[in-house]
Amino acid sequence: MFRLLFAYNPRMGLDVGGYHDSPDWPKMGPSLLIATCLILAIRTAKWTPRSDSSLSDQDLEKEIDFAAHIANRVLAKLMVKCEVIFPQKKEPWYQANDEDVRE
Repeated sequence: MFRLLFAYNPRMGLDVGGYHDSPDWPKMGPSLLIATCLILAIRTAKWTPRSDSSLSDQDLEKEIDFAAHIANRVLAKLMVKCEVIFPQKKEPWYQANDEDVRE
């Protein structure tokens, strides 16, 4: 019963002191995936089809790793330089109120 009550009222003894804007990471996942795929497509566009799949898979794995690395670096740099261009969410921060003070 206590767990249900706490789940219903998670701010018991706390007041919202304000909000912090932070990047909404779940919404940026698709952007990182699309960027990685675009880099991979551009880098492998002129590859000739290969009949030996073992060699092709090794080369492709290296290209996938490189594309993901490049896309991650670009996203990280953009997050540092201009964070406001990405989706943001407001995360509340809490402060104690009179209910939280023990006597």
